[in-house]
Amino acid sequence: MIALDDIDRAILRALVADVTQSAGALGRALGLSQPAAWRRIRRLEEAGVIAGRRLTLDAEALGFGVTVFLGVKLAAKGRVSLEDFERAATAIPEVQTVQHVLGLYDYRLRVIARDLADFERVLRRRIMTLPGVGNVEANVMLSEERRPGPLG
Repeated sequence: MIALDDIDRAILRALVADVTQSAGALGRALGLSQPAAWRRIRRLEEAGVIAGRRLTLDAEALGFGVTVFLGVKLAAKGRVSLEDFERAATAIPEVQTVQHVLGLYDYRLRVIARDLADFERVLRRRIMTLPGVGNVEANVMLSEERRPGPLG
């Protein structure tokens, strides 16, 4: 675990807000030189604090107006069935995340669809036919508020 100071936290907050900004721009905003900002970013990457830089697409702008969270309980347990389920679930383009969870369900899936009819098609033809699926509970997302992360 790496010790973070106030400047490290400010760098992380700034990158969460806009990952595209350069080390020079970041340094100017925080009162650092470009090389100093770059060294700090590099150190955070090497320590695994910054795990990657991703492009986030807006599903709704791409025509996917419905997001559904599925709780999936597998009918059969065992390492092979877990791996088979995960591999098959991640191969479905509408499945955005596959989370192995502890609790009422074995998995939590985030699924996007164009509309409810499209979701029903994905559910019936793709998700319900996944290896080991027993029970499925769906929760349709009405709205979402995003937090930037643990640093504020």
